Amino acid sequence: MQLFLLQVLHISAFLCNFALVMALSKTRQKLVDVARQLFAKQGFDDTTMNDIAQASGKGRRTLYTYFKNKEEIYYAVIEAEMERLTDSMKDVALHEMRPVDKIVEIAYTHLRLIKEAVLRNGNLRAEFFRDIWLVEKVRRHFDQTEVELLTQTVFDGVRMGLLQVENIPLTVDILHYSIKGLEVPYIHGRLGEGMSELISRPLVKNLIDRALGR
Repeated sequence: MQLFLLQVLHISAFLCNFALVMALSKTRQKLVDVARQLFAKQGFDDTTMNDIAQASGKGRRTLYTYFKNKEEIYYAVIEAEMERLTDSMKDVALHEMRPVDKIVEIAYTHLRLIKEAVLRNGNLRAEFFRDIWLVEKVRRHFDQTEVELLTQTVFDGVRMGLLQVENIPLTVDILHYSIKGLEVPYIHGRLGEGMSELISRPLVKNLIDRALGR
């Protein structure tokens, strides 16, 4: 009986701790969401910690419990954006298609996601491009996910005899950094002189097929 009561107490303590963690997580997410909206509307420079505290309804003390300063919450905002993009990129891995088609899908999914993230954040766009080192630091998981997806796709293509690649890691690096290099012109509509995806996609597929296909 005593052992049973101890087990009940342990379970109760675990559930209480779990509920506390979930509540803390929700509070932090609320602060990040409010900060993102304010940054998007007013810009990073014109948004204060007091603005975020008031808009969230949580108060300055709660805000400073989670974030030391505005830069730290800005980091969390960009990190949350990149986590959303990473989840979307992982969905691409579930698609069944030919290797060249999947490489093209990865490229256009990457570009669309980055463009949507930048445009969705209004006045935050300037900081997104200005603080490129911070963005690079935060987006490592997103980039790593893409590299893993490209590596598996190229490996499958070689295994099936559909791609001719001598060095997979080097090929993946070239593909990955080429896609990253297209972000700014794609966002500003300058890729292919404003060419729509409907027109550019088959041309890109043909280019990759000529470079990697048998």
